[in-house]
Amino acid sequence: MKLSRRTLLASAAAATAAGSLPELSYAASPPGDVVGKVTVGYQGWFAAPGDGSPINAWWHWSNNWGQPPAPSNTAIVSWPDMREYTSTYQTAYSNLGNGQPARLFSSYTQQTVDTHFLWMQQNGCDTAALQRFNPTGGEGPTRDAMAVKVRQAAEQYGRKFYIMYDATDWQNMQSEMKTDWLNKMSAYTSSPAYARQNGKPVICIWGFGFNEPNKTWPASVCLEVVNWFKNQGLYVIGGVPTHWRNGNEDSRPGYLDVYHAFNMLSPWMVGRIQDVAGADHYYNNVNQQDQADCNAHGIDYQPCVIPGDLSSGHRRHGDLMWRQFYNLTRVGVQGLYISMFDEYNEGNQIAKTAESAAWIPSGSGIRALDEDGTACTSDYYLRLTGDGGRMFKGQSPVTATRPTVPWPAQGSSGVTFYQHIDYGGTAGALLAKGNYTRAQLVSAGVQDNWASSVRVPAGWTVTIFAEDNFTGQTWVRTADTPNFVTLSPNANDQLTSVRIT
Repeated sequence: MKLSRRTLLASAAAATAAGSLPELSYAASPPGDVVGKVTVGYQGWFAAPGDGSPINAWWHWSNNWGQPPAPSNTAIVSWPDMREYTSTYQTAYSNLGNGQPARLFSSYTQQTVDTHFLWMQQNGCDTAALQRFNPTGGEGPTRDAMAVKVRQAAEQYGRKFYIMYDATDWQNMQSEMKTDWLNKMSAYTSSPAYARQNGKPVICIWGFGFNEPNKTWPASVCLEVVNWFKNQGLYVIGGVPTHWRNGNEDSRPGYLDVYHAFNMLSPWMVGRIQDVAGADHYYNNVNQQDQADCNAHGIDYQPCVIPGDLSSGHRRHGDLMWRQFYNLTRVGVQGLYISMFDEYNEGNQIAKTAESAAWIPSGSGIRALDEDGTACTSDYYLRLTGDGGRMFKGQSPVTATRPTVPWPAQGSSGVTFYQHIDYGGTAGALLAKGNYTRAQLVSAGVQDNWASSVRVPAGWTVTIFAEDNFTGQTWVRTADTPNFVTLSPNANDQLTSVRIT
């Protein structure tokens, strides 16, 4: 059935009772690449000396980009789970708690971007908003290159992407943003992966109207820029202040005409809430009223969902993020914007993150995902996003009860190898059915000649090989095995490759 522009989407009446599926209400636009979709903010702004990037520095990893990250020179507040990156760079931090060197990735490496977009594909992240700050300075060439890498990854993994201009500190924004679009970024709209909404290429402009000293453009200038981009045939999203509608607190007064000129509004939420009560306050006093205003002006509404600042202990092992998914689904919003995918230097990332002290530099004081005493797998916030997205899209029941398990029951969804007997020491990542060489096991946290026990799901078969590429002595396990020493011959610290069927 063909849908009109006034199409039906999930609404605020969706969850009058937990477990009900959404009812439907009118929205400004039909489903596209942002309406009805989960979008993630993608910074792509990490680099390291020797990675081949034009910036050739510890971009956003250090305060002094010329020196490696260290406790006295760091911009890091969350440590990434590094097990799936093939190119990594040595920092000046102490070794991780498990004894491995403290190394970091570079966004400039294509494999890094590919890995991130694979995670998006696996966890229901439909669209990536590539952040683009003022490209006229020294960061410009590296940001230009990142757009190429994002396009390649989006096309490879079936994700959509769009350019999101951040106008912060961009003094000549009014002319230079237009020039950048015409001369560089508009070319990306030819990609089949470039996001479209209502048949138009999508862009976002973030920062207009914020009551901050690095965002002082007059409302007349902002309105002219928005209308210019719309006249280019684009669907224009506004990354606007939380209190845009009332023109107070984080919003300058007198910008309502600017806000209403956008096709979609995406109010900022980072730093605004830190617990479930805060999320409920915004649901009752801001989100519903925002949606009503957008409905009245034919504007789509794409509020932020934040995982919470891990470095400040706001996450509540997923309860804060889930409450936002639940509340915004009940509001009937047109899209969700996850802030952010890879923001390890601000603690708001959903990408894979160190699960425990074993995966964080010793003595660094950096919080792991288990900081509140609840063990979480490194991909927990990706999985949470996938479940939240399904609820938002009406593919699963609307529920206030978080369905995502922080750490799935061992063996329930994959094979887990452990460093010590009796399932002790460090655990490798859950392994799905498939064949794993030495390199693939290492990337999953299973070091060569390291494993001493394993948990195996019922009905699965694990064939352990003593040599790489499925050669050498073999051991076949079809159930949990707490001690490889007891096997004949002794299999302790012998695993190099494995087949799981």
